[in-house]
Amino acid sequence: MELAKYIDHTVLKAQTTEDAVKKVCEEAKEYGFFSVCINPSYIEFAKEQLKGSDVKVCTVIGFPLGANTSEVKAFETIDAIKKGADEVDMVINIGALKDKKYDYVQNDIKAVVDAADGKALVKVIIETCYLTDEEKKIVCELAKKAGTDYVKTSTGFGTGGSTPEDIKLMRETVGENIGVKASGGVRSTSDAEAVINAGASRIGASASISIVTGNKDSNSGY
Repeated sequence: MELAKYIDHTVLKAQTTEDAVKKVCEEAKEYGFFSVCINPSYIEFAKEQLKGSDVKVCTVIGFPLGANTSEVKAFETIDAIKKGADEVDMVINIGALKDKKYDYVQNDIKAVVDAADGKALVKVIIETCYLTDEEKKIVCELAKKAGTDYVKTSTGFGTGGSTPEDIKLMRETVGENIGVKASGGVRSTSDAEAVINAGASRIGASASISIVTGNKDSNSGY
């Protein structure tokens, strides 16, 4: 199992500097991670740093709360792709899901899928830590209907991250043709293997080097 190719090497904290983005880009090239996941203002910088490599640029939309309007999320998506993003990870409107406004949630996701227009892969962050198992199933079905490429557990900014149980539930709900991304709380080789065995096809992590080398990194929070 080549763990590096599962990993979106991530730096999304508010205090992230250009030097920090440069560092994750260098690490992604060195270790062969699938992508770097960075905030939108760094897309062009990351693209330049990764020139000549096969590492993708992933960014976030409506992040981290998901409460932006659909129009704003769509604009963010178009702008991100224009600046060079290969993948976009969008956050659902969690409150709308809780209110059972399922058409709104589906249309909100579809606004991003339509804005991406096949030019970038779309992942839908459902923020599992705030949802019941039933809500997790419902939103995975809505994301599938909206045409997403992936469903993703977490922003890394909520009260908890991914668990093998959530990954299994999400994989069973979406089937085999949609990706499942585990993010938040994957900090070791064993953590990564557990979520992959449960059905994850991608991992979002800041402890990426620890995951692939087996060395513990207690400072990584995503």
